[in-house]
Amino acid sequence: MMVLPHRFVYSSSHECKPTDGQNCTSFFTFSSGEQTRGRPRQPPPEVTSGAPSISSGRVVTSNAAYPQAISITSILHQHISCHFSPLFPSCSNQSALTTLPFVPWLPPSLAANATAQFKQDGTDLFKAVEWGKQYPYAFPIWFGPSLCFLNINHPDYAKTILTSTEPKDDFVYRFLQTWIGDGLLVSKGQKWFRHRRLLTPGFHYDVLKPYVQLMSQSAKTMLDKWESYAHTDKTFELFEHVSLMTLDTILQCAFSCKTNCQTEGGNNAYIKAVYELSDLANFRFRTFPYHSDLIFYLSPHGYRYRNACKVAHAHTENVIKKRKEALTEETELGRTQAKRYQDFLDILLFARDENQQGLSDEDLRAEVDTFMFEGHDTTASGISFLLYCLACHPEHQNICREEILQVLGGRDTMEWEDLSKIPYTTMCIKEALRLYPPVPGVARKTTKQYTFFDGRTLPAGFHVAVSVFGIHRNPVVWENPNVFDPLRFLPENVSKRSPHAFVPFSAGPRNCIGQTFAMNEMKVVTALTLKRYQLIEDLHFQPKMVARLILRSLNGVHIKIRPVDPQVWEKS
Repeated sequence: MMVLPHRFVYSSSHECKPTDGQNCTSFFTFSSGEQTRGRPRQPPPEVTSGAPSISSGRVVTSNAAYPQAISITSILHQHISCHFSPLFPSCSNQSALTTLPFVPWLPPSLAANATAQFKQDGTDLFKAVEWGKQYPYAFPIWFGPSLCFLNINHPDYAKTILTSTEPKDDFVYRFLQTWIGDGLLVSKGQKWFRHRRLLTPGFHYDVLKPYVQLMSQSAKTMLDKWESYAHTDKTFELFEHVSLMTLDTILQCAFSCKTNCQTEGGNNAYIKAVYELSDLANFRFRTFPYHSDLIFYLSPHGYRYRNACKVAHAHTENVIKKRKEALTEETELGRTQAKRYQDFLDILLFARDENQQGLSDEDLRAEVDTFMFEGHDTTASGISFLLYCLACHPEHQNICREEILQVLGGRDTMEWEDLSKIPYTTMCIKEALRLYPPVPGVARKTTKQYTFFDGRTLPAGFHVAVSVFGIHRNPVVWENPNVFDPLRFLPENVSKRSPHAFVPFSAGPRNCIGQTFAMNEMKVVTALTLKRYQLIEDLHFQPKMVARLILRSLNGVHIKIRPVDPQVWEKS
């Protein structure tokens, strides 16, 4: 038996083209004639390399070549979505998109082809940016035959969504619930409001101040390991080192848990599990059949996901168990309650609402899982791309180093008061976060109609993706958006832009609760790194960025380093 897909070639007129003695009724899997199952047969639409344009209220595509074979995946996706919709929560009515005059609309029959353009090969984010040049406010992206997101890439449109109290999109974030539970990232409504109120004291500056010394210690451990690279001309990969350092930091700062994760050698099981979970959650979102809980559960990927969850949960449960055991000792309990500050886990354990109700064991683990992931993985992404940017731009790196040496003098640790004394370094951090936002997008689902600043409206029931990456590289918002220019963040330049033009930590009521913690850690690590090492670009390396819950590079983040000569900088 031979598989010959070219049997089903279409002519340029989209009419059936008989081959080898076939006629137009030789193949009728979906019946034929007037009673054809489902909707009447439509000619296959042309596919452009980017988003379509709109004219006179209808879709107009370019003259780009159309692949001459119908995608089998497209047929299967349509068939599955029509007949097994109860299995797939993504199957929702998005027909109202056709009534939105400002949205370039793609029909469901194009779903597989639109999704296929995102290949997770390091070009996806820039494809969306290119579409944003054509549609600087918003455009739709289809994932599967029935799931469409309105992709927003302009700050004025983003403001409408981010400043609302709309919940996170159930469809997107439910894929994470097996892993991080119903914590602050995923929860909504009164539960989210209650948890946010209970957790906010954990990020007061009195709590954050002592963390600076712990951050310095973790950073120095990492920098000590880099000595072996500093005396060679070899490139090394940053992200793995930085990820271990940020995990060490979050364990010490937030959970009073001292570990040897940076020096114990071998692959850290928890970090490996987080990588696996991030990749599989992203893969599930992009794979329409896996939108079904049953199909995903029975699949090899579902099996891997559950195993990775077990590893991640064992790690967090061990952290909670050790802290609870310590608190059962009367002396430790008294010390914790009497000390000047409490760490994040202390806050969780002792938190009480107005009814004197604390967090359940399930909620406690969900928040620990959430903060363990968000507190180390997102920060690791931000720091890695920041150091890469400084390696690529030595002129800015040198200005930062001069500033840092002036503040630190002969000290090799940062203090709380130092954080506000390095404005140029802070601008470089923000510019790196603009170009490489650790969380490249956030999703919401509208529960009511919204009106944007220009009078256009968005009905209830829509999936909305606020593209942080797209906003940060929108040429309508940023001049020369792909150029690293820290001076964009001079106060006089910031005042000319929308507050929602720069949203690496999101914005509005559901912004990142740990953003001050993250910024402090980035300042500490940058300062101590530049005081000790010169960062050098590897001219043969270019990161291939992909969105895997957080921003990652398919080929890692590579630089070279060289020891800083203190005598040279003292003379300068």
